Amino acid sequence: MIKQLKKNRLSNLLMLTVAGIINAVGITIFLSPVKLYDSGISGTSMLLNQISPEFLSLSFFLLILNIPLFLFGLKKQGWLFTVYAIYAVAIYSLFAWLITDIFPIDVSIASPLAGTDLLLCALFGGVISGIGSGLAIRYGGAMDGIEVMAVIFAKRLGITVGTFVMVYNVLLYVICGFVLQSWILPLYSIVTYAAALKTVDFIVEGLDRAKCAMIITEQPDEICKALGDAFGSGMTHLDAKGGYSNRQKTMIYFVVNRYQVIRMRDIVHEIDPLAYITISEVADVFSSNNKND
Repeated sequence: MIKQLKKNRLSNLLMLTVAGIINAVGITIFLSPVKLYDSGISGTSMLLNQISPEFLSLSFFLLILNIPLFLFGLKKQGWLFTVYAIYAVAIYSLFAWLITDIFPIDVSIASPLAGTDLLLCALFGGVISGIGSGLAIRYGGAMDGIEVMAVIFAKRLGITVGTFVMVYNVLLYVICGFVLQSWILPLYSIVTYAAALKTVDFIVEGLDRAKCAMIITEQPDEICKALGDAFGSGMTHLDAKGGYSNRQKTMIYFVVNRYQVIRMRDIVHEIDPLAYITISEVADVFSSNNKND
């Protein structure tokens, strides 16, 4: 058990290393050369890097802004998350410095791959940095301290975590517009933010989310057997009671993918035409085997 835990942590550190490198590539190769902005603390660091003396690098601001936020959230998020997050940001900062100052890559005035095409830089920069951020989240860390602040303060302010992050980013882009005295780059940065956000969702939750079926029926045994035979997976059923009819019923919890929903519905209604079925998305499924009962 301890060996497996150590193996998992080493695997997580490896993937967080990959995440940091990918994030650095997206920012330094596509966004920073054309003065587009990432979201959150990363975007704030890019702005500060542009308006501060040259010796204050992007890597410096990434570390000096992110690490205190992660440490501030230590009690709320736990030490393992904090260590993973700081490690991911450290790798991101290291490779951002290597790409801009050490490797023989000219990122001073244009993207080496997309030139000065703002749309290409916004899209590819957003997607690539989103892959890095998504991998960091998926493997137990984070790439941006603003998300930690959102978890801590959003509830106190009466808003959701997503709203907190969005408000921060909108304010960041407005400030960028005033500082630059131009709105073209901040507006393209919103494209970057949207591309990164969708990419993070894809990396963390997957393209094909599972579906949760909640089936209310008076014939649970027949339905469970039919679904088990058809899909080779288990299910969980709970006792229920009709609120209107006051009759005893059973609620069956069953997870399928999107391609199995119609077949599942047909099987259930063939056995019990009066069965009540609701379908909702499941972000992830964790199980030691194929049976959930």
